[in-house]
Amino acid sequence: MYKNRNNGRNNVCGKKIARLRQQRVPKTSQRALADLLQLEGMDLDKNTIQRIESGKRFVTDIELKVFAKIFGITVDELLREDS
Repeated sequence: MYKNRNNGRNNVCGKKIARLRQQRVPKTSQRALADLLQLEGMDLDKNTIQRIESGKRFVTDIELKVFAKIFGITVDELLREDS
């Protein structure tokens, strides 16, 4: 199977998603983020959020759009590697 890894990670946005989630006021848990995603029609659970944040799971373009909407940023900002 083909593996497309960036420094041992399967995504470039996981660290930023974790940071944005923790910076929310009040601080948002992985489960609460999963609940917000489900309200937007994206069926991801807490374990999936954990795998994304740790870089173990790829993130689809559709998921990126929903994460960006929840955090109030653009997809480009999510993909920017400044973390």
